[in-house]
Amino acid sequence: MSEDFYDALGVSRDASEDEIKQAYRKKAAEYHPDVSDAEDAEEKFKQVKKAKEVLTDDEKRQAYDRLGHDRFTEAEKRGGFDQGAGGMGGAGGFGGGMGGGMGGGMGGINDIFEQFFGGGQGQGQRQRGPQPGRDLRTRVSLDLEEVYEGVEKQVTVTRPEHCETCEGHGHPPDADSETCSECNGQGRVTTVQQTPLGRVQQTQTCPQCEGEGELYDETCSDCGGRGVVQEEAKLTVEIPAGIRDGQQVRLGGEGAPGEPGAPKGDLLIEVRVAEHDRFERDGDDLVHRLPISFPQAVFGDTIELDLLGGKTELEIPEGTQSGETFRLRGKGMPRLRRGGHGDCYVQVQVVTPEELNDEQRDALEAFAEAGGEEVEVKKGFWKKLKNSL
Repeated sequence: MSEDFYDALGVSRDASEDEIKQAYRKKAAEYHPDVSDAEDAEEKFKQVKKAKEVLTDDEKRQAYDRLGHDRFTEAEKRGGFDQGAGGMGGAGGFGGGMGGGMGGGMGGINDIFEQFFGGGQGQGQRQRGPQPGRDLRTRVSLDLEEVYEGVEKQVTVTRPEHCETCEGHGHPPDADSETCSECNGQGRVTTVQQTPLGRVQQTQTCPQCEGEGELYDETCSDCGGRGVVQEEAKLTVEIPAGIRDGQQVRLGGEGAPGEPGAPKGDLLIEVRVAEHDRFERDGDDLVHRLPISFPQAVFGDTIELDLLGGKTELEIPEGTQSGETFRLRGKGMPRLRRGGHGDCYVQVQVVTPEELNDEQRDALEAFAEAGGEEVEVKKGFWKKLKNSL
């Protein structure tokens, strides 16, 4: 499989978000390790999942298209697209991706240029501050009525929190300490890497003392020296009307804690919408299949429909054929962030009675005898019938 995300999903570079999600669902079903017997199924599944994550995020996709696959993934590896303070788009974007936002220096891109083109006398230097916490993920299930109206939901998530006993440091406040020999008490270490284009100097949190500058002879008994404990949190999330199955709602700052001095990650809540027994969703439109009787189709009728937005009347004209579709403008799903509603398409299906009483049978026989000619099928009838199956 090609590393390029578009190739991984089998879509063109100008594919819409819906096309990307549709391709992802197809590929994910094909490569899911629980389904596929292929040896590399898990690797392919991870690849298409990553492709969908990047290409359905407007800002990440723009960065990916601009940088190309290799430089984009290199930026991610170096933290250029991690969630962090002052990131592009804040809680609604992809966090600290590319440093301090589009107008704030383009940190992630500059890191790449510094690495490969350097600064000064062929040297590049990169300062890496405390790392923000990682994003956490959970799911919430909704029915179509809730999606139509918008709803508040409570979610429960088990997440790491800074240990209150040691305030996240991993040791008792009164523990004896000595200066870290790795960073000489600075809490940060600098490494120099020689590349074909010059030296690259990188400063990051000391891995031995984890930025403390000191090594302690005791660890916190509550967190075992990790500085974090697992706690259950109940959060309320507002689900906007019109959200689609598979989309996410982001709660900023509700993820895992970062290193000392760094912000928390976010909580990403994936929305799953249950199938409805009367309506099918097609983007912002709804499709409803309405059974009508033979007399209703012949003579016409006014039928009251119970739609998601309330009751409305549908006029069935005389001579309506099975499979005909009527469009009710503005009776579909709310359009997320755009205002207004989609449409509702009502497809009528003429139901043939399976059993007739004597009076009904005599009436139909008289009807057939009175006609005396072959049934005339309207042009396009078979195409409509085929599409309705």
